Amino acid sequence: MSAQNLKFETLQIHAGQEVDPTTGSRAVPIYQTTSYVFNSSEHGANLFALKEFGNIYTRLMNPTTDVFEKRVAALEGGVAALAVSSGQAAQFIALNNILQAGDNFVTSSFLYGGSYNQFKVAFKRLGIEARFANGDDPQSIDSLINDKTKAIYLETIGNPSFSIPDFEKIAEIAKKHDLPLIVDNTFGAAGYLFRPLEHGANVVVQSATKWIGGHGTSIGGVIVDGGNYNWGNGKFPQFTEPSEGYHGLVFNSVFGIGGPFGNIQFIIRARVEGLRDFGPSQSPFNSFLLIQGLETLSLRVQRHVDNALELAKWLESHPQVDKVEYPGLASSPTHERAKKYLKNGFGAVLSFEVKGGKEAAIKFVDNLKLISHLANVGDTKTLIIQPSATTHQQLSDAEQLAAGVKPSSLRVSVGIEHIDDIKADLEQAFAAIK
Repeated sequence: MSAQNLKFETLQIHAGQEVDPTTGSRAVPIYQTTSYVFNSSEHGANLFALKEFGNIYTRLMNPTTDVFEKRVAALEGGVAALAVSSGQAAQFIALNNILQAGDNFVTSSFLYGGSYNQFKVAFKRLGIEARFANGDDPQSIDSLINDKTKAIYLETIGNPSFSIPDFEKIAEIAKKHDLPLIVDNTFGAAGYLFRPLEHGANVVVQSATKWIGGHGTSIGGVIVDGGNYNWGNGKFPQFTEPSEGYHGLVFNSVFGIGGPFGNIQFIIRARVEGLRDFGPSQSPFNSFLLIQGLETLSLRVQRHVDNALELAKWLESHPQVDKVEYPGLASSPTHERAKKYLKNGFGAVLSFEVKGGKEAAIKFVDNLKLISHLANVGDTKTLIIQPSATTHQQLSDAEQLAAGVKPSSLRVSVGIEHIDDIKADLEQAFAAIK
């Protein structure tokens, strides 16, 4: 049965796996090994020269991780994927794959704080400029593009502003300038809530730590290649000029459009030059745990988003709350875009502003008992954090406001506990700050 005909709920359990030929193991085995025996001297030489596909060293590829990569690619509708050690590594490897010193890329200011700092600080040290636009205004993105721009980068749901970009309009801008559109789909839950490749994206990155893993046990990231961008258009010499690392191999000629393998040049180069040289590989054990998460992803995420919508409505009517940000609320400025682009729900994270300002917000968090105060989202447990003091602390006041962060804002990653128990814990914390 073709994987293309299978539903999401079936793909999350079966895609990418063939039953272990030696043992018949139905579960995906953990191949906890560093390296692999070559069939012959010629076989080893061919693997290193990219004349054959196969396993060389677990920094580059691993059979357990291979199943995880194929499964996520199937869920997102891509042609291939690359697993890495974290979401931060995923976006770095993806962007570094196409950017060089002197280049720039345009991104929304509605970003996770770690992404904002990586783009503004770390990439600047490499001679690469991140240009920050108003993600709610496609024209703002268009106005920042010049002849040095090599990509547009967005988050599916801004963190923690919960803004939804107008993907179709931004995709049109990307096509007008012949630029790749890269989307961080962490909050899109591996395609269950949103599939960027169906709305004009060319590359998808995400933190697998969050809803893919889903249990707060494993760090990981993944890049998905849509196979739908022409990297041989003259803008990216990395693909069209001979590679110094592979004796003059031209990625666009061997792995590009019209080649024997289809258009997989982006993900191949990300693996054999990005992952090989920078080394942020995902451990086989983490790949195994993330596969376990994938098998129940739709069930968990549906409970997450159902709880989140109910909690958002409850908080919006609470007398001690100034404002709630959640795209599922009719009051959200991006509610119509959320209805247009998201499916199965509006995401599992929200934020709210506590009346009384920053000090009231701090006291509120310190009085919670069931809900955990920590820096993560996408866990089965409900989590809370004050972004201005933690995830976005390194940003200036102006940058925080541009990202949608206020001193009294609290971000909640809504878990899968009973909604009444989540509300009860919040209510007793509200009572403590009256």
